[in-house]
Amino acid sequence: MRKGQRILFVDDEQNILDTYRSSLRKRFVVDVAPGPNLGLEKVRESGPYAVVVSDLKMPGMDGITFLRKVQDVAPDTVRVMLTGHADLGSAISAVNEGAVFRFLTKPIPLDEMIRTLESAVGQYSLVVAERELLRGTLRGCIKVLTDILSLVNPEAFGRSERVRRYAGYVAQHLHLKHGLFLDLAAMLCQLGCVTLTDTVLHKAYRGDVMSPEEEKMFRMHPAITADMLANIPRMERISRIIQQQDDALVDNPTMPVEARILKICLDYDSLRQRGLNKRDAIDVLRRREGVYDLKIVDVLERGTAGEDGFVRRELALAELRPGMILDDPLWSVDEVHLMAEGTELTETALIRIQNFMKAKRLPTKIRVLLPPSRGRGLSWKGLHEALGDFDGYAVAV
Repeated sequence: MRKGQRILFVDDEQNILDTYRSSLRKRFVVDVAPGPNLGLEKVRESGPYAVVVSDLKMPGMDGITFLRKVQDVAPDTVRVMLTGHADLGSAISAVNEGAVFRFLTKPIPLDEMIRTLESAVGQYSLVVAERELLRGTLRGCIKVLTDILSLVNPEAFGRSERVRRYAGYVAQHLHLKHGLFLDLAAMLCQLGCVTLTDTVLHKAYRGDVMSPEEEKMFRMHPAITADMLANIPRMERISRIIQQQDDALVDNPTMPVEARILKICLDYDSLRQRGLNKRDAIDVLRRREGVYDLKIVDVLERGTAGEDGFVRRELALAELRPGMILDDPLWSVDEVHLMAEGTELTETALIRIQNFMKAKRLPTKIRVLLPPSRGRGLSWKGLHEALGDFDGYAVAV
């Protein structure tokens, strides 16, 4: 048996639960719940359980309904059902519908129960191990991609970091259920800009007139990003959000809420970078009839675009730390553009700064925003923790 993996038995008869606990406690960590309602409470408050074993016939809620609810609450948990011979039709139906991993007929010999539980615990371990492998792969891929963007194209990276903070503010105040999808899309939304020349990118970000060919090149970058992400497992939803980030609501009324938020935040940032103050930028967004979801514009207007609570300081470069945000662009003394205003400092970015400091090619001080203790977008540690609860990456049993 895998140590530490817990099993929950649910039945409406306490004497049966006591029998399970006493006969299996030497092999498994056993918990019991007298009835389906208490079983669901245990799953929500005391989980995760590797396996939940439920009787079929229980008052108030049958075992099929109960295990489906367990699947909603804890999709990784392996579900096993106990049934009498007369209930075989219902049990087979439950298995065929995917609600349970196995069903057992009563009375069941102890050795058969043990074999089934060991198999179920093994299945749970496989599911968890595969999911953790996917999460580790995803975290590594995203960090490599954003680090490359910060080094190759600091202006595009700075834009994605600013947009990420704006979007994080909106998601928080809209109580977005899966804010991590939006956070990752915002982090990666400018990745395709690595294919553009500096001239095209400068014109696009500053609102300068572009030739038809230049405009076509710039409009392709979301599709290029989406194609890049298509090669990473479980990134399909994030890829779709990015691919629709430039769509107008009137042209794509079914676009997901994450893409609507990203569209507004990107256009808001463009207006701010062109010199408009916050009030004027919001007014411009409102005048573009049919382009935006105005409920999202309302949320952005009520706040300070995700920057509330930040404290501005002028620090020596040696005092910079991960998580601080540049309040000025960082240029070397020989006019190499290292990082854009709004860039959140990462460990990779600090290594680059240190290398330029050793070559004595940087100013001695720069203005930064110090993040508040709460209300920021996800740090890499936060991303790691959030992915632990990211049910979009769960592997079906």
